[in-house]
Amino acid sequence: MKPVRPADAAGLILLRGPRESPEILLGRRHAKMSFLPDIYVVPGGRVDPEDHLPSGFPERLHPNVATALQAGNGRRPPVTFLRAALREMHEETGLIVGRRGRGTSGAGTVWRAYADAGTVPDFSAFDFVLRAITPVGSRRRYNTRFFLGDGSGATGDLRGNGELLDLRWRAVKELDSLNIVDVTWTLIRLAMTRWRDRVPVGRGQAKLLTYRNNSLVLRPLVGIRPRS
Repeated sequence: MKPVRPADAAGLILLRGPRESPEILLGRRHAKMSFLPDIYVVPGGRVDPEDHLPSGFPERLHPNVATALQAGNGRRPPVTFLRAALREMHEETGLIVGRRGRGTSGAGTVWRAYADAGTVPDFSAFDFVLRAITPVGSRRRYNTRFFLGDGSGATGDLRGNGELLDLRWRAVKELDSLNIVDVTWTLIRLAMTRWRDRVPVGRGQAKLLTYRNNSLVLRPLVGIRPRS
């Protein structure tokens, strides 16, 4: 069979609390989902057409983040992926992440939620951690960009659209008892290293996760080196 072309997607891992043992926001995918049913994941999903529309708020990414997002991406503006991650976060968890402030929202329910709450999404505060591509033999494939954000800036009622169940903040020591796939474990470890070491946004090396003969391969994004 001809390999399925991976769809562009984005996800967001939020950490909060002590640097050595932060809490992580995770939810369990519904059992009826065709992709990763009953698996604990961070919020995320495929890039939608609305993610190409401006949020109405300042959208300046850190220059190194914008550069890294261009790797393997020939047609989407880099900010599209972060818009998608923030939208999916809001849809699946009911949360928004930002700072107090006023602004005029653009199109989309998520951006109206920010404006109504008197909150501004700080695009420059999110780091790009990992780009992961689903194995070639999978029936559904995704090319996902994962971002890291500070969960202390998250507000709203923790509820969503039903795609993620058992949503809550979890201590690191709780994670071993959960059904988590290798991609999410890799993301968690990379994010926690940056969190523990207080790596400034844009200074860490984004990684590329792929599969070779069903074995996970993790390496730096080719040609992308953070600039101080």
